[in-house]
Amino acid sequence: MTCGLRTLERADLPFVHALFNDPAVMRYWFVEPTHSLAAMEDRYGARLHDESERRFVIDDAGRRCGIVELVGIDLRHRHAEFQIIVAPEYQGHGYAGIATRAALGYAFRILNLHKVFLLVDELDEAAVHIYGKHGFRTEGVLREEYFADGAYRDVIRMAVYQRDFLAAGEPGPAAG
Repeated sequence: MTCGLRTLERADLPFVHALFNDPAVMRYWFVEPTHSLAAMEDRYGARLHDESERRFVIDDAGRRCGIVELVGIDLRHRHAEFQIIVAPEYQGHGYAGIATRAALGYAFRILNLHKVFLLVDELDEAAVHIYGKHGFRTEGVLREEYFADGAYRDVIRMAVYQRDFLAAGEPGPAAG
């Protein structure tokens, strides 16, 4: 596996569009899978120079396997939110772990962030397990935070700190 992260390019938008319109994928993002490609292209252009976001494609020898995002980057308080989608056909092959480590390496070594956090559906036990393996620890539970599938859902807020990530000897960034 030659998996790494690379910067999201305009040519990747049809791939992202397919992910964002897959109900099974978007189930854990608490949003409806109703994104138009034209709207995504408009947002891409508007966000091209936005320093508060970094978006990457999980790339394995030219195959797009998913996306990773650091959003809401706050350079004063040095934190950001982590988001990831691994395409269904690539789930269960280790891409989430590789991409998570690479994104955290980028966040902590390149951006010099202090903390990276995420929100995860408490029912998504596989994701909670993967995040825990990579240093994320539960900070709390947000009760009835999102409305999805006809009910309010609880989410777990998890975070990892720069000092803990670097002390664990995690590999350097593979994002570019």
